[in-house]
Amino acid sequence: MMDWTDRHCRVFHRLMTRRARLYTEMLTTGAIIHGDRSRLLGFDPSEHPLALQLGGSEARDLETAAKIGEDFGYDEINLNVGCPSDRVKDGRFGACLMAEPALVAAGVAAMKRAVKIPVTVKCRIGIDDQDPELALDVLARGVVAAGADALIVHARKAWLNGLSPKENRDIPPLDYDRVYRLKAAMPGVPVIINGGIASLGEAKRHLAYVDGVMLGRAAYQEPWRLLNVDPEVFGEAAPHTTMKDVFEAMMPYIEDQLARGTRLHSMTRHFVGAFHGVPGARAFRRHLAENGVRPGAGVNVLRDAIALVEGRAVAPMAA
Repeated sequence: MMDWTDRHCRVFHRLMTRRARLYTEMLTTGAIIHGDRSRLLGFDPSEHPLALQLGGSEARDLETAAKIGEDFGYDEINLNVGCPSDRVKDGRFGACLMAEPALVAAGVAAMKRAVKIPVTVKCRIGIDDQDPELALDVLARGVVAAGADALIVHARKAWLNGLSPKENRDIPPLDYDRVYRLKAAMPGVPVIINGGIASLGEAKRHLAYVDGVMLGRAAYQEPWRLLNVDPEVFGEAAPHTTMKDVFEAMMPYIEDQLARGTRLHSMTRHFVGAFHGVPGARAFRRHLAENGVRPGAGVNVLRDAIALVEGRAVAPMAA
């Protein structure tokens, strides 16, 4: 998710689940090839398993960017053919590429030639006036034939003409059954479902029909849900029992980043939903909002905010 899942966010999320795969923000091939690679692609070793999500349409650029990502140590390269923002439409990448399945397949083939790690595709079920039954099938079969190792499908159309990017996240109706039918038609291909999934309980119900579930806004806005992923999905203990334990484990990373010149707010902006719905959560958010942005704000600002949350409200809630 652009501007959301940066390296600080991912380190935070990894402290709640060892097993879930984390994804970067979508990065354009141009930025990776010509930009500051250390800033854009650098990550903490704790983040593995970690996928690099690319935006682009030129096969040669995708090949180059994928190889750079592999050399940086990413575990997967994911091509985004689902983002509906104006920026991606103008740049000929993202959801508008649903209309050019042959071009997407050519990009996948180029990346597969360049790297040994898995190459996956994230898409919508269609765009605008496309028939999802035909559009999704054509795209899916094309990229799988080109070598794609898995498909991640946001189970709603993107309406590029008439809706804003924000509206495209909510207004087009969800059609989970269409994704289920894709999996049934391609049983040998891993299919991961995405879109409007608000809880771990919902995610587990989808797993009866598909191979995986991607959580976006639910995981970001209410990160405490991730504490239940390893126990409930993988049958393993979570890395930490409570959100307060997570924050204690996060402190050395925060202190190291502060010493490197990172502003506290760049990290704490990802924490606002950590204690959603529990006593003291509002005071926690207010304290971070008022004090975390101040020049020179240090780790004690976060410690003071955490202390405002009642001690009994530390266990993971029902997901």
